[in-house]
Amino acid sequence: MNRRELLKRSAAAGFISAVPFSLAALGDSGRIAGSNSSGSVAAPNPLKPPKSGRITVAFPLSRGVVDIDFTGPWAIFGSVMLPGGDMTSPFHQYSVAETGAPLVTGSGLTIVPDYTFETAPQPKVIVIPAQKDSEAMLQWIRKSSVGADVTMSICVGAYVLAKTGLLDGKSATTHHDAYKDFAHEFPKVHVVRGVRFVEEGNLATSGGLACGIDLAMHVVERYFGKHVAEDTSYNLEYQGQGWKDPNSNAIYAQTA
Repeated sequence: MNRRELLKRSAAAGFISAVPFSLAALGDSGRIAGSNSSGSVAAPNPLKPPKSGRITVAFPLSRGVVDIDFTGPWAIFGSVMLPGGDMTSPFHQYSVAETGAPLVTGSGLTIVPDYTFETAPQPKVIVIPAQKDSEAMLQWIRKSSVGADVTMSICVGAYVLAKTGLLDGKSATTHHDAYKDFAHEFPKVHVVRGVRFVEEGNLATSGGLACGIDLAMHVVERYFGKHVAEDTSYNLEYQGQGWKDPNSNAIYAQTA
């Protein structure tokens, strides 16, 4: 059985359920993508894959990280297959942490980081899930974002990205329960409500939890076009359409 057939039979196996998390605990440490200023859906801004080699995707992680925030995008990027390719994903993914010691996620999954912040290669995509940050993590994100195509936060991972200062003067979104608190803590960031994700320049932020899957799908489309993204979605039996229309999160627009 080749990789494509396996994906068609068991695509959902890589997804891990989200767990409850505390915004207070995590707090201790532009342009709406796919739409224009009038709110109508526009074509995504394309990204150029490298001429050779794979697209490196880094996931900075710390103890207590929310599982679905990184396993969702990881499953999307890892499931992309190019037409006529060798069934190997064009994305090379790895985890990065302050040390190489095993860390336990919010739901009890044990992760052994692939690299430390000192040894990690330069990524083209950075995925920041909801978690406690550290100064070492913030410094690594600031430095690595300079050479990245996309630096993206998932859910209240937006707090981590905002603490770097990279979102100052830009638009961003986060989990709907955090809109008010996020706006209060980061007054220089314009909070966009009721969207699946927002992008501005090489920065992107998603709404809560499962919105990260749609943002990852959107990044796939930016690199390889709608056909490859739709093929990935089909093979995963993912019926969500939020990656095609980020404005489809309107039910949360009026959340306090």
